[in-house]
Amino acid sequence: MSAALLHGFILAFGLILPLGAQNVFIFNQGASQPRLRGTLPAVLTAALCDTLLIVLAVLGVSIVVLSLPVLQTVIFTIGFLFLLYMGWSVWNSAPASFNQQKAAMNPKKQIMFAMSVSLLNPHAILDTIGVIGTNSLRYTGSEKAAFVIVCITVSYIWFAGLAAAGRVIGNFDKNGIFLRMLNKVSAVMIWGVALYLAKQLYDIF
Repeated sequence: MSAALLHGFILAFGLILPLGAQNVFIFNQGASQPRLRGTLPAVLTAALCDTLLIVLAVLGVSIVVLSLPVLQTVIFTIGFLFLLYMGWSVWNSAPASFNQQKAAMNPKKQIMFAMSVSLLNPHAILDTIGVIGTNSLRYTGSEKAAFVIVCITVSYIWFAGLAAAGRVIGNFDKNGIFLRMLNKVSAVMIWGVALYLAKQLYDIF
């Protein structure tokens, strides 16, 4: 049981740690919302989307996704275009400290945007379904349940912490220097993932 818990924690944390559209969005909402509780719609939506993907992965959907070239092509194509747009949007976005009211989304917009960066990002989908789904195959019964619960819990803790970190940075980074630099670095990383997906499409054809 302890091995499954540790395995699930390290794996989930390793997958969720890299900067990407989802993490940048949560962080920026933390920096732009007047109060930390204002980020709850974004945090909960992102975590629930990850929960859905993890459950689907453990139920074996990964086998279907990874064995159908047509479905892979559709996912990669949509994801490639989506990530190009997200990279452009993040690169050109003003730091929250400069334009706080515009950056701070209302709950409905937070939910819609969080869903888009969580469920339309094929890299996140394939990481969650492919990696977590594959690794869960080594466990059964209570060990598999523990593995899944830990992976899901990491998502909730990470997104809440990310929003809190954004709130702290937003309070201290009055000139927006750090946030501007973070946006640029994040955009480059997002475009890097887009190039990776382009290579995957090339290999398929």
